[in-house]
Order: sequence, then structure tokens, then C-alpha cells
Amino acid sequence: MNKFTKAGIAGLFLSLTAVMASCGGSSTSTTDTAAVTADVYPVTVGDLTLDAQPTSIISLSPSATEMLYAIGAGSQVVAVDEYSNFPAEAVTLGTKLSGFEPNIEAISGYSPDLVIVSYDPGSLVEQLKTLNIPVFIAGAAMSLENVYEQIEQLGVLTGHSQAAIEVSKTLQTGIEDAVASVKFSNPPLSYYYELDNTYYSVTSNTFIGQIFNLFGMRNIADNVEAGNDYPQLSAEVIVSSDPDFIFLADTKCCAQDATTVAERDGWSGLKAVTANRVVELDDDISSRWGPRVLDLITSIRDAVAAANS
Repeated sequence: MNKFTKAGIAGLFLSLTAVMASCGGSSTSTTDTAAVTADVYPVTVGDLTLDAQPTSIISLSPSATEMLYAIGAGSQVVAVDEYSNFPAEAVTLGTKLSGFEPNIEAISGYSPDLVIVSYDPGSLVEQLKTLNIPVFIAGAAMSLENVYEQIEQLGVLTGHSQAAIEVSKTLQTGIEDAVASVKFSNPPLSYYYELDNTYYSVTSNTFIGQIFNLFGMRNIADNVEAGNDYPQLSAEVIVSSDPDFIFLADTKCCAQDATTVAERDGWSGLKAVTANRVVELDDDISSRWGPRVLDLITSIRDAVAAANS
């Protein structure tokens, strides 16, 4: 496994699952929302029907784990994957199942009545169905609307539909307020979003890119590599673009910060560096599409507001 994959696998969870989801896998998507106002079973979301409220849930998706606890379904979770490190209650479960290379024996050992994954690695879904274990694919969000929908879907499946609706509405209101609180710059402020220290980035077509679009910002990674929304930029492209901001989503995986960026050859004179606009993000928050996406948006809001002040 190369350095990029090993060091950045947790921080790149969002981009990896987005790519995998686009390649197919489940007919249960984040857009198949069931309209349920009361927690009466059976319930159906997409092609999954549950006859009773699940009480032994396994989450192999960090984003789904955060959603489950946010909507009040945490007490029903019996195991999570190795990257589900939030909230603390999920960590105290002491389980470290793999969401990338899942072990069917380890999963079935918990006697789950619902397994949640972000994509179908190999034949996991087929194997679970063979064992009569319900599985829901909570695929990588492609938009904020997908986030709201997925929260509500999990609410329906777990028996917390009203709480999920409230979490979704609160999140949406928080995001709208954050965006409305800053003025757009003219010309647009430019940015470079760093996934790891080998300069992988995202374009405006991605979930992350769409968040920056909310603030009217210009992505220097757009059109760098046609057809690739997760391009690897060269140092020369970044330096010549001289972005107004550098957002680091590799502070944990790759130990990057404003100091290490300034120490890179030719980077010390960049506008983002000289103006103290190197923004250090939390890798986990920036790679997930759960309720804490508001924290990411708030970080961007604060940076833009400071630049406009």
C-alpha cells in the first residue's frame, strides 16, 4: 500500500466512498427517502424493509455512526468500524471492525439485525443477505440534500424518525445561517483544498467542492485534469495559482499545518501563507458527511469572514 493510501485513508474516506458509490453497488441510495411520520413497523427505505425496530446495529461507516448517535439511536449500536471515533460513546464500544475489508464472521458474531455500510466492498451485501442480515448502504453524500435525506432515512429505519427530522432541520438552518452571515467577494476568493501532502485535491463537482461553492469561492483544482474530480496537483500548479486560501484536510494523517506549508519550496511567498490564510481542518470532520459538516462549514465561514474584514 503506497504512502498516499496508508496515510490518508481515514482522511480520504469521503472521496473514496464517493468514487466507489459512483461505480455501483446498492439499489438503496440516499435519494430513496421514505415519508414516515410515526415509528410504526414495518418500515421501508429504498429496497430495504424492516419488520421490527433494530436493537443490534453495526455501523461500518463513520458518517453513519455519527448520524445514529445524533438522532438518538446510539443505544441500539453494538459495534462500529475502526474509523468510527466520534462520538465518545462509539469509541467506548471497543469494536474495530473493518469497513474496507469486512470480515463476515466477525460481523455475524454480533448477531446484528441491521448493518450499515457506505458502499459494498466485494460481496459483503450478498453474504449478509445470505445470512438474512438486513443491510443498508448509506452511500457517500453527493450534496447537502443527500445528508439531510440520509439522516432522515436512518431515523426511519431505527425508529427515531421525528428526532432525525429535527436533527436534519437544525443542521440545514445552521448551514443557511452560516452562509448568510458572510459577504461574497468580487472577484471570488480562490482556494486550494489539500487531501494529503502529495497534493491530491478535489474539484467543485465533489461534495466538498459544493460546500465551498456556497461561499462563492474559486477552486484552483477545477479543470486541472479533465474527468477527474480528485486530481493530484503539482506543486508548480499550486504555486502559480497563488490561492487566497489553503485548506488542509491532512493535519492528522500527514501532520501538515501552516508551518509545514510555509516550509515547502517556493510556498512561503504565497498569498495564503503571507496573509495567514492557511486553514487547518480536522481530517475526520472534513472527510465525513454527518451532522458535523456544520463544523466544517463554520470553519470556512470564519476564514472567509476574516478575509473580508
